[in-house]
Amino acid sequence: MTTKKLRIAFMGTPDFSAPALEALIRSGHDVLCVYTQPARPKGRGQKIQASPIQQIAEAHNIPVHTPLSLKKDAAARAEFAAYDLDVAIVAAYGLLLPLEILQAPKHGCLNIHASLLPRWRGASPIQRSIWAGDAQSGITIMQMDEGLDTGGMIEKRSIALRPQTTAQSLHDELSALGGTMIIDVINRLAVTGSLTAEPQDNALTCYAPLLKKDDGRVDWSQTAIEIDRQIRALTPWPGVWTSDAADKRMKIIAVEVVDEHFTEPPGTLVDSMGHVVCGQGTALRLLRVHPDNAKTMDFLSALNGGYLKTDHQFF
Repeated sequence: MTTKKLRIAFMGTPDFSAPALEALIRSGHDVLCVYTQPARPKGRGQKIQASPIQQIAEAHNIPVHTPLSLKKDAAARAEFAAYDLDVAIVAAYGLLLPLEILQAPKHGCLNIHASLLPRWRGASPIQRSIWAGDAQSGITIMQMDEGLDTGGMIEKRSIALRPQTTAQSLHDELSALGGTMIIDVINRLAVTGSLTAEPQDNALTCYAPLLKKDDGRVDWSQTAIEIDRQIRALTPWPGVWTSDAADKRMKIIAVEVVDEHFTEPPGTLVDSMGHVVCGQGTALRLLRVHPDNAKTMDFLSALNGGYLKTDHQFF
């Protein structure tokens, strides 16, 4: 059976999408165009910066399209259809794809989704899986439909979540895995001319909404394990923070769960070792913190610098 050279569009925006685009460019298939979010201000200087995906595409002389909306822009939809695509690959694009776009390629649109569907649908599956204490995460290549991550599952591969897994480390693992998996899937499509998708069981799904800054506030009545998961899930964004009686905030960057129990109220910094009491008498040891109006530092530097003191109470 001969292998067909596929005509592909890629739709993505952030760093997560980059390994997939780079793999597709190397694959020997024809990446005819890239769709990405428009360049926007970024960083402290608020300089206008193209997305990572636009930068990769331009480096390979691939046409780039940055519509503000595909749902409202009929000309953009017509332009997309004119490419006469075999398939579109979507990875963290950030725009709603209307039915006209989903149906334009011969084999529709395939999404690289950062969870083992149907477990986490929505915008923040990486963070939610860590925060919830899942044993594993993974990538699902799915056939997109009009629902929110509701389409049929073409291929899934898992990654074990370890006690040290952070949102950043899991992001990087899943990003690389997605790049590998999508090549396997499109090569199968090129050989067989079709793909089989397994329907999702809606009863097994959870929703992973966009993260908000307030998600990062520590509730010290939670156990040490639960707070540790929150910190690993929400660092660097939105960041995990607590405050004191004077309403001064401090970000908590890194901790470790300790096998010790205390009787002081939750939120109490009990000693110069950095132990903070959590729910049910459990405890965390602060490793790195970011006090208000200061730089990130280790716990001992924060203690010596007067940003913290023993018997300090967090709220």
